[in-house]
Amino acid sequence: MKAPNLMKRITVLLADDNKGVRDQFRDLVDLEDDLEVIGEAKNGRQAVAMAKRLRPAIVLMDIAMPVLNGLQATLQILKAMPDTKVMMISAHTENAYVEASTRSGAMGFLVKQTAADNLCYAIRELQKGNAFFGPSILSQLV
Repeated sequence: MKAPNLMKRITVLLADDNKGVRDQFRDLVDLEDDLEVIGEAKNGRQAVAMAKRLRPAIVLMDIAMPVLNGLQATLQILKAMPDTKVMMISAHTENAYVEASTRSGAMGFLVKQTAADNLCYAIRELQKGNAFFGPSILSQLV
């Protein structure tokens, strides 16, 4: 049983059309005392609506989602709530995806296949106002 947590938790919204990915990320975040998943969206439009209602500190956003893609959803979320920070998560590693993500306002980018290794650390870095790019993305950018 976890001890009562008196510190303010970093709230996280998961936005991915793949339930298995959302479940994996939720399981990782749930292990951390200072992080809390407060909602899950399965498409971009739902992510925007939930972000406006729940006001998460961090949104983990898949790029390729139905109804509204993650790039457009990020633009809408940040227009409504500029203090929210978005971490883009994608299976795509090409520079064009990373550049489009940063242009949309995302402060970081993780590759889904390796996101588990850095996810919680990345969330904390974004909360501090720091950008975070996974190691495979960082090596491309350098």
